[in-house]
Amino acid sequence: MVRIAVAGLGKMGISHLSILKAHMDVDVVAVCDTAQYLLDILNKNTGVNVHSDFSRMLDEASPAALVLATPSAHHYEMARTALDRGISVFCEKPLTLAPDQSAELAALAQSRDVVHQVGYHYRFTSTFREVKRLIEADAIGQITHALAEAYGPVVLRPKGSTWRSRRSTGGGCLYDYAAHPINLLNWYFGMPAHVGGTSIGKVFSRDTDDEVYSTLYYDRPAGLTAQLSVNWCDESQRKMTTKLTLWGTNGRISADRQEVQAYLREPCGPLPDYQQGWNMRSTTHLAAPVWFYLRGEEYSAQLDHFVAAVAGRRPGGESCFESASQTDRVIAMLLADDSSDRRPDATAAKGVSRFFAKASAPFFSRQA
Repeated sequence: MVRIAVAGLGKMGISHLSILKAHMDVDVVAVCDTAQYLLDILNKNTGVNVHSDFSRMLDEASPAALVLATPSAHHYEMARTALDRGISVFCEKPLTLAPDQSAELAALAQSRDVVHQVGYHYRFTSTFREVKRLIEADAIGQITHALAEAYGPVVLRPKGSTWRSRRSTGGGCLYDYAAHPINLLNWYFGMPAHVGGTSIGKVFSRDTDDEVYSTLYYDRPAGLTAQLSVNWCDESQRKMTTKLTLWGTNGRISADRQEVQAYLREPCGPLPDYQQGWNMRSTTHLAAPVWFYLRGEEYSAQLDHFVAAVAGRRPGGESCFESASQTDRVIAMLLADDSSDRRPDATAAKGVSRFFAKASAPFFSRQA
């Protein structure tokens, strides 16, 4: 049994705790949070060992691994504390809010020879894994352009905010939403050589960004560009929606969480299951079954990968700290290139956004 502690009991922390409590190879030895009422409820109803002091929890519970789901601003110090004790760490994304801190944690985790993983769950989503397989098989030939999108209804009005929507604690749309398609692009193509035409803007938020648009340029494949389009003020979406579209010399691939669509001009030898013309694969066709379903198979799959790596049953490395650090480096590139302060005044655009948000209210869910 792998002894695991969980720090942070917000939406993701509770989700991870539920999955881990159902895992046949995990013993959840302690949880930690600053909300005493939540700790009392958990202790009373589940009997789990609860703590409000993080370092004390690590010292007393002696976990082999930590699942870290606190606000992003706390990731660096808490992950470093665990790594210094030789504890394997699964950290929710982003790894940190500063690329130098992420690089430091990646180097430290490597030197401690512990398992380290970041919660970029789309790498465990069956449809996006299928895209990876198609790319590696050269299904659409040389890829010339990609479109990476993420939209959702997080900030829908000027008033109110949470730690997620404050730049200092959550990192805003850039770190919370844009990080996901950026991480997928890195997984497929590696780091971009440079970025250009970046616009990071506000729609409703006072303290942080709500939308991110940019073009990423790659040395390999030669001539590859990727357009990044992200907005978390999109009320037309019931929840976060991430989509990738790739164009190549032999066709096109489009994928979201539900489905992969691939159009091949000519058949691809390594892929006898894909024919010339249109091919469609749904997540129900592609996804492997998991022992416990909560929010999506990918959430269980990523934690099972982490647990198995800590237990020594399979190598770690999928969505490791280094790969997350590369995502944070791309985010730093976008921030350095941001041209939003050189755009015309956005007041009129914000008025249009409010109009459409108001007009669509009867037709679309307002769940954040």
